[in-house]
Amino acid sequence: MQYHLNGFCPGDPALHPKAETTKTDTDVLIVGTGPAGLTLAAYLAQFPHIRTRIVERRDGPLIMGQADGIACRTMEMFQAFNIAHLVKHEAYHVNETTFWNPDDTGQITRTGRIDDVEEGLSEQPHVILSQARVHDFYLDLMRKSPTRLEPDYSTEITGLTIADTVTAHTTQGDITAKYVIGCDGARSAVRKALDIPLKGEAENAAWGVMDILATTDFPDIRLKSAITSRDQGSLLIIPREGGYMVRFYIELAKLNPDERVADRDLTPDHLIAAANRILHPYILDVKQIVWWSVYEIGQRVTDQFANTAPGDATPPRVFIAGDACHTHSPKAGQGMNVSMQDAFNLGWKLQSVIEGRADPALLHSYSAERQTIAQDLIDFDRDFARAFAARGKDPKAFQSHFQKHARYTAGVETQYKSGPLTGADTHQHLATGYAIGKRFHSAPVNRWADAHKMQLGHTITADGRWRLFNFVGSVDQTDALTETIARYTPTGADPDSIIDLRTVLQTPHRDTQTDATRFPTKGTLHLQDMEKLFCPDPAADIFDARGIDRKIGALVLVRPDQYVSLVLPPQQQNALVNWLDQILNT
Repeated sequence: MQYHLNGFCPGDPALHPKAETTKTDTDVLIVGTGPAGLTLAAYLAQFPHIRTRIVERRDGPLIMGQADGIACRTMEMFQAFNIAHLVKHEAYHVNETTFWNPDDTGQITRTGRIDDVEEGLSEQPHVILSQARVHDFYLDLMRKSPTRLEPDYSTEITGLTIADTVTAHTTQGDITAKYVIGCDGARSAVRKALDIPLKGEAENAAWGVMDILATTDFPDIRLKSAITSRDQGSLLIIPREGGYMVRFYIELAKLNPDERVADRDLTPDHLIAAANRILHPYILDVKQIVWWSVYEIGQRVTDQFANTAPGDATPPRVFIAGDACHTHSPKAGQGMNVSMQDAFNLGWKLQSVIEGRADPALLHSYSAERQTIAQDLIDFDRDFARAFAARGKDPKAFQSHFQKHARYTAGVETQYKSGPLTGADTHQHLATGYAIGKRFHSAPVNRWADAHKMQLGHTITADGRWRLFNFVGSVDQTDALTETIARYTPTGADPDSIIDLRTVLQTPHRDTQTDATRFPTKGTLHLQDMEKLFCPDPAADIFDARGIDRKIGALVLVRPDQYVSLVLPPQQQNALVNWLDQILNT
């Protein structure tokens, strides 16, 4: 974390000086304080020249319940927001998963025990933490931001009028904004105002979920466990944060085609009794139910995520994100994670357009990219739910299915297709470990200036900047690259304000000699930023770990949301300019 750039500031470095602004027009109105809404709000709150408002129909913040699984990819995003350490400190870390199935006598027995996440998949763990605590961290970021953004609670959307601007009609009066984003859940008022339906199907199966404090003789109560009984159904155990609480997902009953789960009049006692039947001969003694719910398995997604479709001449003004445009079962732990990635994808694009860095047509890429990802999620969730339901027939097949799709559930398999923001793979061989269209896979390095061992990916913060990683081959192109990226830097701005150039050498840090020209001067005091140069960690050389061509080197261009946009030889700076000119205004 860097601070004091513009002069010494005592106290909490995460508390930014409050920005003085007279701007009253709203640029972005966010509807809903769920994970998507708060991710977007926390991102935009740091830009005082962007007037952001966020409204919520409830009368206050979320307290308990709902989602809890946080994938490795989401933790990588939290690192960019500087809250990963807070989440890791409180969360339950999912290290192993066990599988229980009936033996020849019908008694459940452990049939498998595996690592939950494969080695080297991410520097971040898979963790479990209440969605409400994630919200708290975002709300705190917003309060400490230059804009001191706070949600307006008890404010419900009743309709929209879309013209050159958008007027949101609310229970507290009209709000006019340049852009409106509906992050208001599966019953989204914004989606309904756009007349965009959720399409899909239900699996006609009722499940219960409960967070409990309990005692039990079941030995794997503090491990993620998938359990199938011979004839009483299945359940999934997810240990929760704090060392005592645990979540149970419990198979309850098949529903008739015209039946809803509410028709069954299910109670917490039904959930407890079902859990005990599945766990038999082990006993579950529930001391307190913290939260519970029943739900039907179903998968639904909208055809587009904005009021205009990709390819339309008119750029969109209204967007939907998260559960407003895709819903699915909770057992694979993807809902909250994908929702937050929706918001991260949209946030930097809105910022770029509002600041004049990019043309409004860039906003079409949100629906184009995220609708495809949502459909992939729906397809995966349907397969996962059916595999879980059928696992009693072939327990080994489900364990194999679980392991096969572990990368997907970790969130690292998202890959954007070739398009306006994702280049061709012509030079992918120069950096095979940085697949174009996938997230930037971090690796250990040594920071040259202070010999600090760190993760290179942690230099990417959620601040709207592009990153250009210059892996030096036999010829160092750093000086020429500095001149190239200056093309996109506004007059008087810091040299890394749009594109942040980071150089990685092949030599050990103690053997590397350099001079002050490597380090740009920034801020009102024109201080040198000494944190731009890196060397390999001798225990895990990044050139080997990520398949970097040692002779030619590689340029890896990374979008503000941590996804690799392009890989080029360092000498082909004209190709870099041609690519960036299609995206950024100069």
